[in-house]
Amino acid sequence: MLIFTKEYFSKVKDKNDRRILFLTQWSYNDALVQTYTLPYISIVKEITKAYSYLITTGKTSSLRIHKQQSNVLIELPNPVAVFRTQWLWNIFILNKILRKKRISIIHSWCTPAGSIAAILKLCNKKIKLILDSVEPHAESMIECKIWSKYGLKFKTLFFLEKLQFKKADQFIFCASGMDRYIKEKYELTVQGYIKPACVDLSMFTKSAGKNDALLKELGLDGKLVCIYAGKFGGFYMEDETFEFIKQCEEYWGKDRFRFLLLSNVSDAYLESKLHKNSIDKSIAVKRFVPHSEVPVYMGLADFAICPNKPVPSKRYGTPIKNGEYWAMGLPIVIAPNISDDSDIIRKYGAGAILEGFTQKDYCNAIKEIDSIISQMSRGETYSLIKPIAEKYRNFSIAEEVYLKIYGSCL
Repeated sequence: MLIFTKEYFSKVKDKNDRRILFLTQWSYNDALVQTYTLPYISIVKEITKAYSYLITTGKTSSLRIHKQQSNVLIELPNPVAVFRTQWLWNIFILNKILRKKRISIIHSWCTPAGSIAAILKLCNKKIKLILDSVEPHAESMIECKIWSKYGLKFKTLFFLEKLQFKKADQFIFCASGMDRYIKEKYELTVQGYIKPACVDLSMFTKSAGKNDALLKELGLDGKLVCIYAGKFGGFYMEDETFEFIKQCEEYWGKDRFRFLLLSNVSDAYLESKLHKNSIDKSIAVKRFVPHSEVPVYMGLADFAICPNKPVPSKRYGTPIKNGEYWAMGLPIVIAPNISDDSDIIRKYGAGAILEGFTQKDYCNAIKEIDSIISQMSRGETYSLIKPIAEKYRNFSIAEEVYLKIYGSCL
């Protein structure tokens, strides 16, 4: 990796080159770049044959630029927090790159990066701005009690969300209804395309079924396994998740039921949650594995949980893991009004909707899951649910959206 040199800011000679700046606020090694950004960039580049610059946030105080696969990767200095003064320098650097490299399109992911993109467009009015993965962020932070409604962070991002919705040329929403949300919250009328979090179906198909050796290694042989791959806190339920797991233990028994957790939470955190809910320690099996190994672990499960908090703004998001669960043929337990996913699960009978957070609600969801996995073979469940991933999470959805958008931009 090289710290940037003058050549990276020299003017390009060919004015007719197609040049796109892909803008994120995640680090390059973050799963959101590796699994949620790079595959889409590959699709766009295949469609446009454009030369691209990928912006990520590094973990150092210096700016670094180097070649990464077929992209020029620009790692901005770590701003520590979204609205601290480091972003003033980062915006200055990005503005310089835009002009020297004759960037014609900024393609940003999610509204925090879209906020920076909107500021850049104010200074470069001829540049086209594409907002990708548009979902509420400012209000989600309030609803999930991460930010204060009266705090500077919320007020700034809410203002910048309205700015980017005014300035953008194209919108890609995570779920249906986001246009109505923008109309209601920002009094702006916009139109956009819908692209949920797509999944590499081939990656999961080849891992379908239970790996006997791994079952024995983890002590899951002959067990009924619930899986969750992700975080706790913030946008994700904590206490409710473990209350549900407790009821699963009660229903299926501690000798049969297991909770497979793919997460980097600490052992101390997990032990505290198990103790708080009187869950036997043998119930939980925790591993943290690279994304490339996730499918084989998911293949060990009988059903999955999606603990996204059912706050109003989450109706417009796109839980990435749900597509992966579907690709593995797993029924999902989910709260109502999570993206389009809750309605899809209800429509196809592909899981259970957790209507509330009482013992009765947990038991109702458990019985619904039990009716699926006890009345259908693993192969039958897979045949029911895998087509949902093919219909609603296929990368062909992204290809179609990008063909339409870049056909109008270039």
